[in-house]
Parts: sequence; C-alpha cells; structure tokens
Amino acid sequence: MFDLTLTFDNGPEPDVTPLVLDVLGERGIKTTFFVIGEKLGDPARRRLVARAHDDGHWIGNHTFTHSTPLGRQPGADTAQREIGRTQAAIGELTHPNRWFRPFGGGGNLDDRLLKPSVVDYLAHHKHSCVLWNAIPRDWDDPDGWTDRALEQCRAQPWTLLVLHDLPTGAMAHLARFLDRAEANGARFRQDFPPQCVPMRNGEIALPIEAYVSSIEQSERP
Repeated sequence: MFDLTLTFDNGPEPDVTPLVLDVLGERGIKTTFFVIGEKLGDPARRRLVARAHDDGHWIGNHTFTHSTPLGRQPGADTAQREIGRTQAAIGELTHPNRWFRPFGGGGNLDDRLLKPSVVDYLAHHKHSCVLWNAIPRDWDDPDGWTDRALEQCRAQPWTLLVLHDLPTGAMAHLARFLDRAEANGARFRQDFPPQCVPMRNGEIALPIEAYVSSIEQSERP
C-alpha cells in the first residue's frame, strides 16, 4: 500500500484538461491544478479552472509565464510579476492556503526555484509553497511515463506526483495509470506530504535554504 497525491502543472488546456477532469471524476479522485497565470486571460481556459474548482479540485499558482525559474530571474519585482499576477487571475478560485508551486526548469529541486525577495513575498502574502517528490517526466516521454511513475510511487510511502495537462499525448494514458496504481495498492489523497511543503501560510515549516538563490539575480556580476 502507498499514498498518492496527484498534481497537474502548466494548464489549463482546452484539448487536454477536460479529459483529465473526466478521468478523475469517474474515479472520484481529487487533485490540485497548478495553473499558468497568463493562460487564464483566455475565457475558455478560465472556465476550465472554474470547472476544476467546482469539481472539488484545488487551484494552485504556478507562475504567470513559466519562462525562467524565479531564482534566476532578475529584478526586485519578480514575485509580483510572476506570483501576484497569477493569484489575481485565479481570484475567487484561490484555495485558503494559497498554494504556490515554483517552476523547476525540468523538475529540478535546487536553488533556482526561489530567491530571497520571492521568499519574502510568499511570507508576506501568506502563501504555501508546494514542491514534489516524484517527476515521471510525462512531457518528455508521453508514452512511457506511466511505468516510471508507478515505480516512483512504489518506492516511497507517500508520493506527490507531478503530471502535466498539456497537449503532448501523455494524458491519454492517465486512466490506465490510475487503474494500475489502484491495483498496486494506491490510496489517493488530496493533501500534500509535509516534507513537500517547506512554507505553509507564509511560515517557513522546513529548511528552505537549498531552494533559494544565495543572492538576488540582479546583484550577480
């Protein structure tokens, strides 16, 4: 038996997110969608986020542009541009814990995730920072990710899995993966493993130094 929390990054996408919501709905699984802020300017995509929220899924913030990890972006206004604008776009669909997931640039868990001014912003605005402990790279291997994901889930008692509701073809295998996971003893849950939430409601809950640039990018030579 193992616990499994699913999350979906980088959407919403009209050609993919409805399928994901249908598959989850058929199985009664609740997840979190970490959305890209600039996509919510499209009314069709905004409606998909509202549908996900109405279906009982949590809506999280995954930056506005998803272009460069925040720990590598110059400028003192990085957090407002990337996090603040996305939170405003999410609006009334915001979860009380104000979930935020940084962009890892390919799933990296290192000091490119954040920088000091971003940590200060998250604290001031009482965000909760959600990381991960399993990346099956579905965007890179849309047909083979399911075996890797199941292997990652079996290897630990509670997995926080990152998938992507993007038009790569990967989500065509979502239903099969979920059924295989359940057959292997998965217990699906919506909350996050504590070790994957280093900041909660603006308070630092776990050591966070490994995820924070030592100096602001604008100060680098």
